[in-house]
Amino acid sequence: MTKTLVKPRTSVKTKTQRPPLYKVILLNDDYTPREFVVLVLKAVFRMTADQAYRVMMTAHTKGACVIAVYTRDVAETKAKEATELGKSKGYPLFFTTEPEE
Repeated sequence: MTKTLVKPRTSVKTKTQRPPLYKVILLNDDYTPREFVVLVLKAVFRMTADQAYRVMMTAHTKGACVIAVYTRDVAETKAKEATELGKSKGYPLFFTTEPEE
């Protein structure tokens, strides 16, 4: 008679990790009209008029302002879309992204 080997079954638990988050940052410039910045924030980032005005004024007084935090792809897409809206009207409006700590 042959012996059969019985091995204990090991279960592997996979840990899902949240994707890294990125901040979308509005950089202030001296040429883009404030009203246009508010329109872009409302259109791209779905802000109310009051929220967009406060964000625009923060960027205006401090030089830059974090607008929102998204996954990398979403953050880069929204930053690019908002920057392109400014360029299409001839303004140097610029949005950038950076990793959140």
